[in-house]
Amino acid sequence: MIQDIAPSVFRNEYDPDGKADASSRVLFFSGSNVLMKGEGSAMELPSLEELDFAGVTAPELRFLFRVDGRGIFLLPDRETGIDPENLPPGWHFEPVMYYRNDRRSPKSQAYSVLTGYQLRNWYRDNRFCGTCGSRTELSSAERAVRCPSCGRVIYPRIVPAVIVAVVDGDRILLTKYANRPFKNYALIAGFTEIGETLEETVAREVMEEAGLRVKNIRYYKSQPWGIVDDLLAGFICEVDGSREIHMDRQELKEAEWVKREDIPGEDDDFSLTSEMMHRFKAGKL
Repeated sequence: MIQDIAPSVFRNEYDPDGKADASSRVLFFSGSNVLMKGEGSAMELPSLEELDFAGVTAPELRFLFRVDGRGIFLLPDRETGIDPENLPPGWHFEPVMYYRNDRRSPKSQAYSVLTGYQLRNWYRDNRFCGTCGSRTELSSAERAVRCPSCGRVIYPRIVPAVIVAVVDGDRILLTKYANRPFKNYALIAGFTEIGETLEETVAREVMEEAGLRVKNIRYYKSQPWGIVDDLLAGFICEVDGSREIHMDRQELKEAEWVKREDIPGEDDDFSLTSEMMHRFKAGKL
């Protein structure tokens, strides 16, 4: 999966004294796009030194995390300095969604972009206190922002969600989302509601989206997924009672039972959804 970047090592400990040097990698987002240099397999995040053309300096960068000991820093959103329409040759803004399954660049780079995107959105969305409306400031001791007026401390929020493999003997329930650009098959998925356990989320989402009852709910593994700030928890369960699907057409455009040997494609090595589907195909789930 995308977080499995070995032999590279991801270290997310916050370092309030983290200072960028010339070789530090920099994440600069414009909307939902990230600044990159190069093309294809040679595409990579720029170093601070390479951003000299835009007048970027070390003091304006915000430490995020380290990969293989090298600091990854955020260039907070700027109104001036990097014009997407006037970049030097070889530079461009790449959609963050590209990194859902990019196999050309190192997986550690894709993981850095998606995790950095989650942190950038959190910093951007918490510039003001939701309690009193005052402008917040960065904590000097931890990854948090605080309100100097009312004292509220705001930490990054991680949204729990479930991915569910519903099985019936040698068949698995595969779906396709409605009103989304993704054409690949997926599994039942959804966010956990307030006051709900993960297991209750599994049962509710399967009933809401496919009209099926389930039993023997078992945990598989988890995956951070920074595109929508969530932590995906994978579960396997068995259909309980009727196998007849009653699909929610607002959520899904397809939902069907598929035999192991008919599961399409190969494991993309990035998503928890794909891993679960193809482990079932191989008889390992």
